Amino acid sequence: MNATLKKLDAKTAHEMMEEGKAVLIDVRESDEYIKEHVPEAHLVPLSGFNPEDFPQEHEKIAIFHCMSGGRTEASAGRILRSGFREVYQLEGGLKAWREAGLPVNENEHAPISIMRQVQITAGSLVVLGVVLAAVINPWFVLLSLFVGAGLAQAGITGNCVMASILALMPWNRIIAGQTPSLEKG
Repeated sequence: MNATLKKLDAKTAHEMMEEGKAVLIDVRESDEYIKEHVPEAHLVPLSGFNPEDFPQEHEKIAIFHCMSGGRTEASAGRILRSGFREVYQLEGGLKAWREAGLPVNENEHAPISIMRQVQITAGSLVVLGVVLAAVINPWFVLLSLFVGAGLAQAGITGNCVMASILALMPWNRIIAGQTPSLEKG
């Protein structure tokens, strides 16, 4: 099977959804979904993607999306095996949906995504390690080495320890009632 998804523009996707012909599937992570999402979208993060999440919907056309299209395209092979009769990618993702003037639920109080928090924390720790090594003691370079090794491990295994720790922080605790579900959100 060709691992390329056919693309559909936001207006056409919206019309198909309103007619009951299609289902929109958001493949971003839950922290991104809580921040903003299409009201009718199902949340099925790629990190836990299972084609069996929609057995009752397989007769509909599936339109998958992420923020801009990159993650959806990169996962085309898995998505195409989802069992839907037709599968499309929302061209331009959530950004294109918003630019088309279509509805988006936004939560201004949601924290920034865990991955951005990891980038900020890791970058800050690397800089701190280098500065402390230059100013106080060369052994502080080990802090930068440790963070770099952790990021490499996360990239290789797909399991980021820093993201797991940050997810436990008070500002990242999901408030009851804001918990995204695998049903319409």
